[in-house]
Amino acid sequence: MNRSSGSVSLRFENSIAIVQLERPEKLNALTPEMLDQLDDIAKSLDQRTDIIAAIITATGDRAFCVGADIHVWAELKPLDMWRHWTRKGHQVFDLWARLRFPVIAAINGHAFGGGLELLATADIRVSDPNATFALPETGIATCPGWSGTQRLVRLIGASSVKYLAMTGRKMNAEQALKQGLIQEISHSGEVLACALQIAEEIGRKAPISIQLTKQLIDAGEGHHLAAVLEGMAGALAATTEDAKEGLASFSERRSADYKGR
Repeated sequence: MNRSSGSVSLRFENSIAIVQLERPEKLNALTPEMLDQLDDIAKSLDQRTDIIAAIITATGDRAFCVGADIHVWAELKPLDMWRHWTRKGHQVFDLWARLRFPVIAAINGHAFGGGLELLATADIRVSDPNATFALPETGIATCPGWSGTQRLVRLIGASSVKYLAMTGRKMNAEQALKQGLIQEISHSGEVLACALQIAEEIGRKAPISIQLTKQLIDAGEGHHLAAVLEGMAGALAATTEDAKEGLASFSERRSADYKGR
């Protein structure tokens, strides 16, 4: 891979996945190659049953992610931007938001535009005290394109998102904490350690209960309601005596004798 296109690394500490954006010389601006890697990593983690939590962070002390690389998308034709950039970002971010286990964003620096939208996919967000947050898109004659006008609204409210998006002003870590955008501010330079501590606390709880709790809360917010209801109903039905009888009767080619148990 061309080094200038950036990369996303994956490593593990016990059963905690640590996903790291690695393009610090460009403030971890996202490229198509990085979106593809985030896509692949989310899909691979979702197949595993041993992961208790994932942390997404970035290299360097200046920026978590300043969003999409302007030089990349500025060269795209309008339809290609929709097909291969905006839609792709939504697909990837939705994958991260729908992971069964908790995702923690360890925000090591500035989170602008798509970077702010990326951290919004996490369940828990912790920040370095020097981090700032912004939606600067209207300053370059575009709009938030990777769920900033939806997912962020559910986190901090429509008025706060309008304020950020329409003024382009930056929000500091203390303001973000008061708004509920982040849950903790770490000591300077220790945001990953802070996120790991939270992940380890989660790991001491019952993993299935944690995953079900995440799904219930998300469903209550209107996310993937049908999938959650049907998934839980199907799982409950499969534990019944009637389910065993149904499978047995099918295999034995006889009428089922259901007991309502």
